Amino acid sequence: MAASPNFEEGQSTYRPPRFNGQYYGWWKTGMHNFTMTEDSELWDVICDGPFIPMKTIGETVVTVPKTRKEYNDVDRKAIEKNFQAKKILVCGIGPDEYNRISACQFAKEIW
Repeated sequence: MAASPNFEEGQSTYRPPRFNGQYYGWWKTGMHNFTMTEDSELWDVICDGPFIPMKTIGETVVTVPKTRKEYNDVDRKAIEKNFQAKKILVCGIGPDEYNRISACQFAKEIW
């Protein structure tokens, strides 16, 4: 059986596994496990996309995204989940892979 690709760095419960371009299946499982232990809602953001605060306008019940000035504390907490998920994903890749995802705004795009 081949050794895990991260044995040269050692395993850590504080850092996500590092993807080096090989062993994607191993990395994917490790990232899922790491993310779920950090906060299970982060995995929802990675799979389903970020929370976008909406508001209702007019009598015809049209929903549109709120502006940042209209966010309340609950909206801000929910939006932070996307950035937390992005941080975990970015910390789990090397510089070669980073160039491929650097323009992504959402954790789902990175995944």
